[in-house]
Amino acid sequence: MPRILSVETEIPPVKITQNEAAEFARQLFSSSFKDIGRLINVFQNGEIESRYFVNDLEWFSKDHSFAEKNDEFIHHAVELGSRVVKKSLSNHQLTMDEIDAIFTISTSGLSTPSLEARIMNRLPFSPHVKRIPIWGLGCAGGASGLSRAYEYCLAFPKANVLVLSIELCSLTFQHGDRSKSNLIGTSLFADGVACAVVCGNESPVLNEISHPLPSIFATQSTLLEDSLDVMGWEVKENGLYVVFSKDIPTLVKNWLRPNVEEFLHGNQIKLEDIKHFVAHPGGKKVIEAYREALGMEESMTSDALKVLKEYGNMSSVTILYVLKEFLSKGCERGDIGLATALGPGFSSELLLMRWE
Repeated sequence: MPRILSVETEIPPVKITQNEAAEFARQLFSSSFKDIGRLINVFQNGEIESRYFVNDLEWFSKDHSFAEKNDEFIHHAVELGSRVVKKSLSNHQLTMDEIDAIFTISTSGLSTPSLEARIMNRLPFSPHVKRIPIWGLGCAGGASGLSRAYEYCLAFPKANVLVLSIELCSLTFQHGDRSKSNLIGTSLFADGVACAVVCGNESPVLNEISHPLPSIFATQSTLLEDSLDVMGWEVKENGLYVVFSKDIPTLVKNWLRPNVEEFLHGNQIKLEDIKHFVAHPGGKKVIEAYREALGMEESMTSDALKVLKEYGNMSSVTILYVLKEFLSKGCERGDIGLATALGPGFSSELLLMRWE
């Protein structure tokens, strides 16, 4: 089965504490909400302590056009993406000529030519690398990228594939939007970049590895009908306006368990067989909803919560930060992991992994 060789991350340059972000939001939204003191508690109640952005708060205090924000997106995405790709390859002495395909995941900016094409003009990849940009899957995108890389490596078992996820959510911030959705988004979303290397089971790279790696052996994509308004973007003249339903935790509680049980049953796996839960931490309430829906102990989501505390919600990138935690601490041979992420649609992406 295809294996995840590594996950590397690149952290944007500006660290903002949640207290700094809360004070920024208080000043910006105070004239629009009489109960701003109560609403601002969302910054303290979400378990986030810090986040990282490509620009400082001074930049966000001014209004910027859609074109200006998107130019910033392309500039920083290519810069940070190039760095994380080089880091991913150098750690395993892979050359760029050994990469067969790049799945590029993003939802927070627009770029045609796509981001990996721009990165390939900086780095000496083969001109014949397969380019598969995936846009619009939001928080589910990182898990979906791993699933599509798995399928590619099943078809081409000698392949080495990059899953490059780039989200600069801060650049979608709407200075003039005084909605509660924008306030919630301001308390939650952040910037981040990650790159996973996925290898087919006949890749020569794996011959040099002696420790257990997560092998993907099953995936499932699911779309919930009539749920288009749960999360996503509303595209307006000034750019991307966040759509973020308050019903997401309830949806997780009611919909996730039967979805997961169907997936596990189809692969002769029981919920109690799952040793590691690689979950996209959409927010504190979403993590709590995971535990309630699946009957899991708090310890099963500790890595997801750690990433949420340190980095916030980086959309599609976040699950790769969580996966890196599991790779860093090491897991026992034979352990089974379940990865899950939820995104616009409303949709879920599930993966089963076995360390071997």
